[in-house]
Amino acid sequence: MSNHSKVTEFILLGFSNHPELQSLLFTVFLVVYMVTVLGNLGMIILIKIDSRLHTPMYFFLSNLSLVDFCYSSVIAPNMLVNFWVENPVISFNGCATQFFFFGSFAGIEGFLLAVMAYDRYVAICKPLLYAVTMSPRLNILLVLATYLAGFINASIHTGFTFQLSFCCSNVINHFFCDTPPLLKLSCSDTHVNEVVIFAFASFNELSCLLTILISYLYILVAILRIHSAEGRHKAFSTCASHLMVVTIFFGTILFMYLRPSSSYSMDQDKVVSVFYTVVIPMLNPLIYSLRNKEVKASLGKIFKTTSFHFCT
Repeated sequence: MSNHSKVTEFILLGFSNHPELQSLLFTVFLVVYMVTVLGNLGMIILIKIDSRLHTPMYFFLSNLSLVDFCYSSVIAPNMLVNFWVENPVISFNGCATQFFFFGSFAGIEGFLLAVMAYDRYVAICKPLLYAVTMSPRLNILLVLATYLAGFINASIHTGFTFQLSFCCSNVINHFFCDTPPLLKLSCSDTHVNEVVIFAFASFNELSCLLTILISYLYILVAILRIHSAEGRHKAFSTCASHLMVVTIFFGTILFMYLRPSSSYSMDQDKVVSVFYTVVIPMLNPLIYSLRNKEVKASLGKIFKTTSFHFCT
């Protein structure tokens, strides 16, 4: 990673400045992580076993659930263990690995949400061409492109961050290896890193948001052309869950990373980080299951079948 670094391991402070809340926070985060795992893996299995959900939209949704499961699992288990460890240490390479995979899956999620917006655009604005346009081959290529873009982006961020020297302190005032606390910790000039991070984050987030915005502008125009209120409601309902997820995810990411480093507050950022590393991956399957009629119908069918077999 870096031949100039004198640090071989980091200490993650996490929430140790609130010892009276350790047990409560551990319980809350454990429950949230368990719901995240069950919700996302359950969504993947549900889409796999129900043939009615074998459509492009649910193919992308199953990948979103996989990414949510992965990027939560990069952070949450280690965070939970550190609540009960007296000296929560992570090696230099372990920190770089966590940084890389979290950046990868967070990036992939953003790109996937943009792809899902395009899918909704085709479904609503070009319904007769939907099956032809969103072919299985194109769907796979789009998903592979999101993974490739996410891993390349994370590789660049990881390379620039871990070539810095960390010679003053090895104590990270955070619960995982994230960009802001690592830049604060470095005794190197971080100006180039900040410019590169800002440039890449701006390009990635704004390109995704622009794709989503343009897609939804076309969708809005198409919905307004529908004469019946029922038809407009049905068209919009297919987008409501996605819009909610986009707003929560990108709103949090933009707040976290598109700011000058002088405005970083570690205590404030830890709270925001908990939201997008632990809470958002839990919310996504809940939003899609509670607001989606097809998912609710599929769940109802499975529960009825399970209840019938149990009773007999």
